[in-house]
Amino acid sequence: MKSFKRYLITSALPYANGPVHIGHLAGVYIPSDIYTRYLRMKGMDVISVCGSDEHGVPITIKARQEGISPQDVVDKYNAIIKDAFARFGIAFDIYSRTSSKVHYQTASEFFRKLYDAGEFIEKTTEQYYDAEVNQFLADRYITGTCPHCSNENAYGDQCEKCGTSLNATDLINPKSTLSGTKPVLRETKHWFLPLDKYQPFLEKWILEEHKEWKANVYGQCKSWLDQGLQPRAVSRDLDWGVPVPVEGAEGKVLYVWFDAPIGYISATKELTPEWEKYWKDEETRMIHFIGKDNIVFHCIVFPTMLKAEGSYILPENVPANEFLNLEGDKISTSRNWAVWLHEYLDEFPGKQDVLRYTLTANMPETKDNDFTWKDFQARNNNELVAILGNFVNRALVLTQKYYEGKVPAAGALTDFDKETIAELPRLKEAIESNLEVFRFREALKEAMNVARLGNKYLADTEPWKLIKTDPERVATIMNIALEITANLSVLFEPFLPFAAEKIRKMLNIERIEWANAGSINLIAAGHATGSPELLFDKIEDEVIEAQLAKLKATKEANERKNRTVTPQKANVSYEEFSKMDIRTGTVLEAERVPKTQKLLKMTIDTGIDKRTVVSGIAEYFTPEEMVGKQVSMLVNLEPRKIKGIESQGMILMAEDADGKLVLVQPAAKVENGSEIK
Repeated sequence: MKSFKRYLITSALPYANGPVHIGHLAGVYIPSDIYTRYLRMKGMDVISVCGSDEHGVPITIKARQEGISPQDVVDKYNAIIKDAFARFGIAFDIYSRTSSKVHYQTASEFFRKLYDAGEFIEKTTEQYYDAEVNQFLADRYITGTCPHCSNENAYGDQCEKCGTSLNATDLINPKSTLSGTKPVLRETKHWFLPLDKYQPFLEKWILEEHKEWKANVYGQCKSWLDQGLQPRAVSRDLDWGVPVPVEGAEGKVLYVWFDAPIGYISATKELTPEWEKYWKDEETRMIHFIGKDNIVFHCIVFPTMLKAEGSYILPENVPANEFLNLEGDKISTSRNWAVWLHEYLDEFPGKQDVLRYTLTANMPETKDNDFTWKDFQARNNNELVAILGNFVNRALVLTQKYYEGKVPAAGALTDFDKETIAELPRLKEAIESNLEVFRFREALKEAMNVARLGNKYLADTEPWKLIKTDPERVATIMNIALEITANLSVLFEPFLPFAAEKIRKMLNIERIEWANAGSINLIAAGHATGSPELLFDKIEDEVIEAQLAKLKATKEANERKNRTVTPQKANVSYEEFSKMDIRTGTVLEAERVPKTQKLLKMTIDTGIDKRTVVSGIAEYFTPEEMVGKQVSMLVNLEPRKIKGIESQGMILMAEDADGKLVLVQPAAKVENGSEIK
């Protein structure tokens, strides 16, 4: 592998139309953070840039939904996202935003350079227009039926059910989300980036020179190239975004996927006056961390933009992850089916590393994966507490107990000591080799194997049994145990930075360089350690049940929202309706019908008489609740026997969105027998 002087790490810019959730973390930001921390520990010149993507249709849709301006939307969510990343320990050198002046200038200059060089195709095309609101419709403002899977709620750019990329004109029965009307096609002028012109370059650069890319990335790129690239619009008819910087482009802005990746450049400009060495020096290794839905933009569109501009380097790798599901269901911002980072941090204070560990262990590196709260609990209790935390605690507590917290000197080493020590450089190398090729799950497993090594060493040597008979041997054992603990503070730093810091505090040491890990010369004999404390604590069942209940409430709310009203039945004549005799009555007695779950037997004063009615409402009302209630009742329904009881009428109920039955009652008490008309 070619060696590089420096590294530029970019992380996909999250849309500032909502908070960050665990799918974003597992897909992009935890992998990016692990890799960046690893490089820093190795002493590399590395910067990590990110920021809010604050333009595009999702922002304007959110603004319309909340009745506020797009600027209000991005200000709100940029603050939430930036704060959550900081609290979670994501180590960006800068978290910028694409609404900044620097970005507007950078994006405008980038477009203008390509425009002046004649790189764009200017053409007039037909685009959907909402005549009712007098506005051209961007892709996300159009919905309709997907021509591939018949999903009736597909967007003009993509069907989220089957994942197919679409053009708005592909939709069957399109409608505007602004007015609900059918849009019409009108001519409009836009600028297009000729991806087809750069296809030979992309084929050579990707298919021949970057066969080491992850299979999902390489495969998706090959699929696009095999289909043949087409010119892609770089402008949109919108009033929110970076204005197209040419004459005759009033009311047009840069398309968000032209604008957004330039945000990496503008963020670097904000960070350092030496930004060009990270973007224009061939000795810089640029790596984009993204989710799989961004592959085409980072591997085909953005590299074409950079190549067309002419002075920028290209990414060396684009390690995109697949999607993370939640409790077996696709994470969805619109359905609120997510674990939001800022809420997690509030509800699980001090447990950043538990989520980091669980998401890394379940990282969707090669296929979609699933997050469950039960697995989250098990990972914490059975691995972080029982393996990593247990070893660190035993090593520190026994040192405190036997040596008043001072590191004992090692004596002669046994063969078992030597075998254990020899595992440390091997495990370090295994962690390194996996991190270098972005296999973060495997790297984490190897880091945990260091803790397993320590537990096995203490369990096999049993210092608590030898302390009275062979204290010199125990001194050697505890010296090695503390050296393993010091190694853990280094090797877990990329994955669990808060736990690593806590270990260092307990050992009373400064951060150790990565190069020194794998050895047993990290702590001097006689060094005074700090006070032992629990590295992790157990998560109880009731905590998990509360999270599951929260998700259940979300699912029920979505079901209510999506439940359709029962279609109207066939019309009846007034004469037919007038035959129904509906009156008020009061329940005098009520009891459950034996051997049934749903039936109540009631005696009702109808004002005409007192009669028996059997009703299937026992799941919603107890007999005691019904006695004394005034009800609406169809009194001239032909009697029928139910479970051997003759029922002489029917009380009226309404069924709400949950399927729950609700009594239809007069708003105020009236005389029994009053007619309801």
